[in-house]
Amino acid sequence: MPFSEPARIAAHRNRSPATGITIYGCERDEAALFRKIAPGFGVVPTITEAALTAYNAELALGNRCVSVGHKTRVAHSALRALGRVGVKYLSTRSIGCNHIDVAYAESIGISVGNVSYSPDSVADYTLMLMLMAVRNAKETVRRADLHDYRLHDVRGKELRDLTVGVIGTGRIGTAVMDRLRGFGCRTLAHDNRPEASADHVSLDELLRLSDIVTLHAPLNADTHHLIDRRRIERMKEGAFLINTGRGPLIDTEALVRALENGRLGGAALDVLEGEEGIFYADCRSRSIESKLLLRLQELPNVLISPHTAYYTDHALRDTVENSIFNCLKFESGSQACPG
Repeated sequence: MPFSEPARIAAHRNRSPATGITIYGCERDEAALFRKIAPGFGVVPTITEAALTAYNAELALGNRCVSVGHKTRVAHSALRALGRVGVKYLSTRSIGCNHIDVAYAESIGISVGNVSYSPDSVADYTLMLMLMAVRNAKETVRRADLHDYRLHDVRGKELRDLTVGVIGTGRIGTAVMDRLRGFGCRTLAHDNRPEASADHVSLDELLRLSDIVTLHAPLNADTHHLIDRRRIERMKEGAFLINTGRGPLIDTEALVRALENGRLGGAALDVLEGEEGIFYADCRSRSIESKLLLRLQELPNVLISPHTAYYTDHALRDTVENSIFNCLKFESGSQACPG
């Protein structure tokens, strides 16, 4: 069921007076949806493609609420500038808030909220990456593109024969486990909030027993480099690592070493440390300074995609609707939509 029910939208129709929201970092497809949906909430959107900075914060003058994207870090100077023009609430169009210093924002009187969107977008993509990883899809497709149609040197694996460890059993992690049940594989889980239908184990046990480890934990001080050199050494030899959460959950240098020496069987990464300024940009005509990214892309058993797992029509609509809804809830004095 979608997270933004029609009844919830209807509850805010014909609001008077109209509520204004300034929307930063808004791309064309997002802008079209905001313009289409906002009138149904009684909202007047001010939309700019530019990311929020201290220099364009004045676009929010007269509006207490703003919305930002997840692709650009929000600087302290930008937050202070928002405060000076009267902004009291910032909603990020993402589940994670690691691009915003939430404590600093709150210290200057700006509340921060995130959005819910369909977990199926990321869950579907995660399963796709798992299947591609264990079936050597990168090398197979590369060879076929060069008209080399020989079979891969290494046979693929079937999910039903494998144990998959899911780290983080929130909405996305749970959706991944739901899909895995259809493949008949054993599923282990690790989370501070155990989910009843999964075999919950310690992190060390999950790493020791899993043929595939997939990451769905939030990024915070406790989970930064959750998968480091020490924990990679505890993983099952030949295991695969999947990350559709946040790049810094993995110590990338340690991962590269483990892939190069054959300790791990492969990796599929939709997010990466240092992706800012690279992912979402056309880098064909400029050099990429991230040596780790370049090395990972050279490896035949590593799949890289540019933080795109969330990118579906359904998830985008959820994101736009819930961004508006969060701001309306704040204006009404209620708690904003939880992420």
